[in-house]
Amino acid sequence: MKRRAVVRNAVLALVTAAAAALAPNASAAGGAAVTGPATRFYTPAPNPDAVRQVADLTRAGRLREAAGVLRMITTPQAVWYGDEEPDEVRSAVAGVTRAAAAKHTVPVLTLYDVPGRDCANYSAGGATTSAEYSSWIDGVAAGIGNRRAVVILEPDSLALLPSDCGQDDAAGTKTAARYDEISSAVRTLSSLAGTRVYLDTGHPAWQPVGAIVPRLLKAGVADAAGFFTNVSNYQTDEADAWYGDLISSCLAYAQAGGDPADCPNQYWPRADAQAWLDTHVTADPAEMKHFVIDTSRNGQGPWTPPAGKYGDAQDWCNPPGRGLGARPTARTGDPLMDAKLWIKIPGESDGLCLRGTAGPDDPERGAPDPAAGHWFPQQALELVANAGTAWR
Repeated sequence: MKRRAVVRNAVLALVTAAAAALAPNASAAGGAAVTGPATRFYTPAPNPDAVRQVADLTRAGRLREAAGVLRMITTPQAVWYGDEEPDEVRSAVAGVTRAAAAKHTVPVLTLYDVPGRDCANYSAGGATTSAEYSSWIDGVAAGIGNRRAVVILEPDSLALLPSDCGQDDAAGTKTAARYDEISSAVRTLSSLAGTRVYLDTGHPAWQPVGAIVPRLLKAGVADAAGFFTNVSNYQTDEADAWYGDLISSCLAYAQAGGDPADCPNQYWPRADAQAWLDTHVTADPAEMKHFVIDTSRNGQGPWTPPAGKYGDAQDWCNPPGRGLGARPTARTGDPLMDAKLWIKIPGESDGLCLRGTAGPDDPERGAPDPAAGHWFPQQALELVANAGTAWR
């Protein structure tokens, strides 16, 4: 019993120390290269409800689970912004980038404020006009200043255009505005010396390569470092890496005058696709667009719903039995992949998942899920328990 009490007290001390150590501070520092093999990514202050879960587990004597959740929330991960006023986001971003610089780390900033985001679904919100969004982006840029940052610019903004969800008019006004909003944000943020900007591609089980590449081009990827894939999803590292390599290669082919419709997509036989790339893409990887992938919850890969059980299984929404993926790193072994990152905050809910039922319960869990972005203790324990070997 005495040993158990010592361990419990040690875990509680770690919780307190982690919360204090990870809190932003006001120290300022600049930086040289934004990313490279030796890059260390920033760990933000954890969700307060996550800290409470660790403390509750510790007090209940569930020490192994407490230690696992603690390790998860003290792993480098992104900081999300959206819905703030321009002055608020400027101040918040400045605090995080200063804290990261003081620790000689690079923060990952996920910007999620574009008008019409998520097609007004679970994560609806954001700016109400293009002008409002531009002011918000200016606030982000002012907050970053000359410090280093990786920017994940608007998840789902290109894979899920207004025209994809019936929210546009016949003239495509909102979709055209979306391209203008993203391309303007790219120019503003990429002009900062220490910032690398990545654009949305959804994930490899969504848009084919030949469909997403024209969207990236229209959205100004030429001015960005590249693109990201798998944010808030569960596709495997292998699938994400291949999808990224195909997109990067297709972008190079298109920028040399080729038609993206000719590019191989992720559904081609691998050997056929590689043969096409070997013939048609000769660009130096250093000159091609790079990418990052979200590995936060893909340690078990995607969920396969029970056959015929649901009209809309929502396989992306709090799927059961998933696990943490590879820890964030800039050592990827792929000349086109800049980093594996934890972009989605593991342990935070995807939303109220009904899977085509009347609800209010998630039928896979027997209870209502927390609202999008809220802490989900049950899922946090699942992610730790089922973590892939690359996290352990």
